Amino acid sequence: MLTVATLGMTGYGLYALGAGLSDLLGASQLEWLANVSAIALGAILVLAGLLVRVAWPGSLALALAALFGLQSLSLHNAAHLYGQVAPEPQVARAVLGAVLFGLAYFGQLRERNAQETGDD
Repeated sequence: MLTVATLGMTGYGLYALGAGLSDLLGASQLEWLANVSAIALGAILVLAGLLVRVAWPGSLALALAALFGLQSLSLHNAAHLYGQVAPEPQVARAVLGAVLFGLAYFGQLRERNAQETGDD
């Protein structure tokens, strides 16, 4: 479970980082601050995904903060790009974040229980 959560968070973070970079360096449709925020939050999510895998203390909180930040940034970007916020993509993004966080949480819980009982 932790490996899937790490890969998902890393992929999502790299996507956000790449999208922010391409918009910042290409035909910029958003404000520079929104693009820099996407780059920073994507990098934080990649780092959090790696720290989740090794069960670093506080890594779940860092991952959740990055996921919430990317969700709020997505709402901002949708409002600026399209003039409205369609609920379907936002719900899909929220479900993806919840699934990734759930996998990370229960994976760390399972790993912690296995270490306490001595099972591998």
